[in-house]
Amino acid sequence: MGPLLCLLSAACFGAMAIFGKLAYDAGVGVGDLLLVRFAIAAVLLLVVAGTTGALRGVPRRSLVAGLAMGGIGYATQSGLFFGALGRIDASLLALILYAYPALVTVGAILLGRERASRRRIAALVLASVGTALVLGGAATGTLDPLGAAMGFGAAVAYMVYILVGDRVGAAGGDRPTGVAPGAADGGLPAGADGGLPAGAGIPPVALSSLVCTGAACTFALASVVRGGPQFGFAPSGWLWLVAIAVISTVAAILAFFAGMARVGPSAASILSTLEPVVTVLLAATIFAENLTVPQVLGGVVVLGAVLVVQWPARKRALVPAT
Repeated sequence: MGPLLCLLSAACFGAMAIFGKLAYDAGVGVGDLLLVRFAIAAVLLLVVAGTTGALRGVPRRSLVAGLAMGGIGYATQSGLFFGALGRIDASLLALILYAYPALVTVGAILLGRERASRRRIAALVLASVGTALVLGGAATGTLDPLGAAMGFGAAVAYMVYILVGDRVGAAGGDRPTGVAPGAADGGLPAGADGGLPAGAGIPPVALSSLVCTGAACTFALASVVRGGPQFGFAPSGWLWLVAIAVISTVAAILAFFAGMARVGPSAASILSTLEPVVTVLLAATIFAENLTVPQVLGGVVVLGAVLVVQWPARKRALVPAT
């Protein structure tokens, strides 16, 4: 059940960009999508955290930190992600966003939190080459430059979110991974576009609920500034909004944690690389999105880099002293 739950979580997260595209087709605006997504997710996760006692005894400082992580870091990442989704194909966005594991590794090495091992350097080279191939469409005019920049900005924002969250005691996002892909060998704890491993005495579901609540507050304030939410879109828009909140946020988070508890963080992180594959396949099936051969190759190389840096290291046999 452990691997199946992790794969289910990855599939739920992978479908989020597809649900987002369908919501846009129904006339839903980016701001309203983000507000409804996080409002529903926050309520459901708070109910789960409350009924399981996960929020009991959480220090006030940790509560504030969790809300700030959502209200600032995660809100920025999600805003850029869904902004880019309105300009470029879902499949391309999924591949661009998956540059974040390499960015996490670079940041962790520069901050002195990890060593620049041969495995990490090899993964960084692979990820850089793969990202260059994915973005190669921009040079031919087939990729919206602003959309690509926003997608890469979402990856950078997520990298900062993970590294800051590591100092708080945990980190999360839309693609939860028990160990950040790119921070190998028991590296930085992470979530991926909201799951959060335990840290600083905060149970993961509790911290996920705080992050979603903080993000919901940010987008509620932004909605007020814009003059209030605009819910005049087609009724089908509500179906896709609920799908994003329930399937691609709450269900994905809970399935990931249940799976990680059975297989461990490293295996869960590797299994989570199914996410962009699901996005690409669904986008090709539903929207007939076509990637160029170099972009497909680039995506494979990027995922290969994630596997290289995240695959558990082989333990050396100990030779007894004589």
